[in-house]
Amino acid sequence: MTNKYEIIIFWSDEDEAYVADVPELQGCMAHGDTYESALANIKSAMELWIQTAKEFNDPIPQPKGRRLVYA
Repeated sequence: MTNKYEIIIFWSDEDEAYVADVPELQGCMAHGDTYESALANIKSAMELWIQTAKEFNDPIPQPKGRRLVYA
């Protein structure tokens, strides 16, 4: 299921790293020195986010995929 969530990866000058964010999983972020490492790290973070939510019986949002409206 983790591969169905939208992942946003961008370069952060402030952090001097690529930052990966999963908007549908509140607070689920990771970073890496390369785009590829940020992607690998966010996949691990997503699995841990979902695992933790299950352990605490917290709701897990259904993946919406690509957003149709941007603010």
